[in-house]
Amino acid sequence: MIIDIMVEDNPIESNESIEENPNHSISLLETNTESKESNSRIVFEEFTDERILVSYDAFGNKQMKIKVLEVSDENPPSKWKFGDRVKVSKILVTIKHLSSQEIEEGEFDIEAIERELAEKRHYSSTNRWIPANDIKNGYVVGSRHTTLISDASALDYIVF
Repeated sequence: MIIDIMVEDNPIESNESIEENPNHSISLLETNTESKESNSRIVFEEFTDERILVSYDAFGNKQMKIKVLEVSDENPPSKWKFGDRVKVSKILVTIKHLSSQEIEEGEFDIEAIERELAEKRHYSSTNRWIPANDIKNGYVVGSRHTTLISDASALDYIVF
């Protein structure tokens, strides 16, 4: 791994000695790429650990991520009781088989699946209202995955 250090607009590779170039000014907080793109930094509050967004099946053979594609503009019934929530309409489910590294993706219209389950089975268990804090960088936190895919798994659209 080679680290570039800016020395008065002349990059020096880290395996070179700094003493060889007496006119140097090193910024440890700013890298070469950040000087070109000033908006590329992520503040600490926006950082999301990837492990929070992933859920695993019971045997640990598959992992799943859910990306929110569409949110309903419907207002939550009681914000004071349940907090700030959004109603998810469409999601993109990505399943990775850990043994073969095979990746499957599928787009689901949760609203349509909920109506189909209510029509076919006279039952719906989906709670599409997700707290806004449980959506990080467009992905749903792993603890909320089962509530979003419960109807799809009941109709055998998804096996996880």
